[in-house]
Amino acid sequence: MPRFVVRREGGLYAYEKALERAGLTPVAGADEAGRGACAGPLVVAAAVLPTGRRGQVPGLADSKLLAPAARDRVYDEVLARAAATSVVVIPAQEVDRLGLHVCNVMGMRRALAQLAVSPAYVLTDGFPVPGTGVPGLAVWKGDRVAACIAAASVVAKVTRDRLMVEMHERWPHYNFAEHKGYVTPELQAALRTHGPCSEHRFSYVNVRRSRSTMGGGWGGGRVRGAVVRQTELDDDEWEHAG
Repeated sequence: MPRFVVRREGGLYAYEKALERAGLTPVAGADEAGRGACAGPLVVAAAVLPTGRRGQVPGLADSKLLAPAARDRVYDEVLARAAATSVVVIPAQEVDRLGLHVCNVMGMRRALAQLAVSPAYVLTDGFPVPGTGVPGLAVWKGDRVAACIAAASVVAKVTRDRLMVEMHERWPHYNFAEHKGYVTPELQAALRTHGPCSEHRFSYVNVRRSRSTMGGGWGGGRVRGAVVRQTELDDDEWEHAG
């Protein structure tokens, strides 16, 4: 594993600067959106920011810390400035079939492989991603401390939010445009009233319970091949990411 020293004064760009000093560029970051949602896809993004001033993205931060309008502005800046970005969309049915963590790692690996610029080093949010072919580091709360991961988080979040707004047009009674499929009192009430649709994750306990109360039916669609698992998420994974 290559050694490098991260200096705190580097701020959000400290990891990239440390890797640049060690001769490890370009650096790619990867993050996902929708891990804690019980409806809609898991979206994974990867991003490579160029070195120097062009790679300094105005307003860049963890996507969950940005208001929607600010997040859209940062999204546009990331796309304009990044050396490369990529997005992988994993549908709810695939999350049910393979499991959340498997899909998360698989999605990050795919997103990194699809980058038009081959990275020399990879930073991932939270957990390691084997099989990338280059050295890498899993960074705890990486979207808050590493610029390339924060950029990936913004790309993933904005992409997923826009998909959920489109999904709202097909199933307006769930109000996906508002809560984006995260567990809120409104979503829970809609599940109790209408039952789940084909875009819900049936491996999640609240969706499975609502289906049981509806007599095993679906409120807005049909799911094929879903494997029900006892999926319980930690409190921070149920966070409504705004």
